[in-house]
Amino acid sequence: MPDPGALERLVEDGYLRPGEGRLRTTARWQAAMARAAHALQRAGAPAADLRLPIAAVLVEAYAGLADSELADLVEAMLPVEEAELEPILAAQTRTG
Repeated sequence: MPDPGALERLVEDGYLRPGEGRLRTTARWQAAMARAAHALQRAGAPAADLRLPIAAVLVEAYAGLADSELADLVEAMLPVEEAELEPILAAQTRTG
């Protein structure tokens, strides 16, 4: 279960917003994820694990973050990001 304090921090900092009965990512978060995914792809990083771009965004956003805090934030963001991407991935599976 994600740390409620981590979720609150992500909401307060403009990365998450309440919506449609669950937390949703903001345009600010989506842009940061796109930049991180692009940079990781160019560096040859594996694309299968969402935790890597999530961690990259959080490390950039929160310089000097302790490892335990980073882990809490990644754990909090991962299910939200997976829920955001699920309809896209499902559509790709149907058409692909």
